[in-house]
Amino acid sequence: MREETAKDLLRRGVLMPATPLALTKNRSLDEKRQRLLMRYYLSAGAGGIATGVHSTQFEIHDDKVGLYKPVLEIVSDEINRHELKTGKVIVKVAGVCGNAAQAAREASLARRLGYDAILLSPGGLSHLSESEMLERTREVAKIIPVIGFALQSAAGGRVFSYGYWAAFCEIESVAAIKTAPFDRYQTQDIVRAAATSGRSAEIALYTGNDDNIVVDLLTEYEFTHDGKKYRKHFDGGLLGHYSCWTKSAVEIYERCAAARASGTVDASLLTLAAKVTDMNAAIFDPSHAYAGCISGIHEVLRRQGLLEGIWCVSERERLSDGQADEISRVCAAYPELVDDAFISENISAWSMDL
Repeated sequence: MREETAKDLLRRGVLMPATPLALTKNRSLDEKRQRLLMRYYLSAGAGGIATGVHSTQFEIHDDKVGLYKPVLEIVSDEINRHELKTGKVIVKVAGVCGNAAQAAREASLARRLGYDAILLSPGGLSHLSESEMLERTREVAKIIPVIGFALQSAAGGRVFSYGYWAAFCEIESVAAIKTAPFDRYQTQDIVRAAATSGRSAEIALYTGNDDNIVVDLLTEYEFTHDGKKYRKHFDGGLLGHYSCWTKSAVEIYERCAAARASGTVDASLLTLAAKVTDMNAAIFDPSHAYAGCISGIHEVLRRQGLLEGIWCVSERERLSDGQADEISRVCAAYPELVDDAFISENISAWSMDL
């Protein structure tokens, strides 16, 4: 019953934070803070959680680091507790990396831990052909439903052809695609492939375009293929941006969904879109080729008391020059879009029993 409900929720679309990794100053796992983050996201109204993904730091997939399984266990446990308390099903997504053998091992672990789907990263596999990448997907999809991942080049992704995405959409057990190339042309290719696929109704689209979140959620795409018209829109969002300012993001997501359903987009939503992009630029650090994107998320959460520090697995990860000032600027400019009051009111309750 729960599995079918989660599958339906994933297809219909939910807001899904891509969780950060909470570490101590010694760069060991901070279980208390990891659980605290989860309680924030779930209380804020997130409909799903993705972990073991880029925002959680791909380094945790390295056996020498040894944090992949512990993080997945903590996240799954907190979701289970929340579901038991509220009766609300939360979609669980685990990031999966590596060649076909590693991806299959991680997918099997995710399934054993109760995850509903995996986000299959293409990172680090530029030596494989598109055909080989498709075969990797088919192997993993035999284990657990797959969410495809168009990962931007700055984070280790690559550009795939329209033909690749058309073939990808025909793979049984492909449940969704996270579209995150930060590129309008590539995004258009993916949406068109999904819209004209024979499995279109089974494939949800999730925006991962942190530079275009609101507009993605508002847009209804239309394509003509073989004389027929096809329509498709983004059903949900799976974003690093959603790992901070989450309650505000839930409210924006719901406004976008209502506007798109009504067929009328108020101009104020386009102004809001620009504000959200400005905020994202502060945390994702595009002016330094996204070098501070993970540290930027951590810095917001540190200021709010949810993380103790901004430490990452790699000591090379840090805020870029001027990034802290940019974060201060956008928080002051758009106070209605930050969650400081919500967190301050609830953090003591979330911290109980930790």
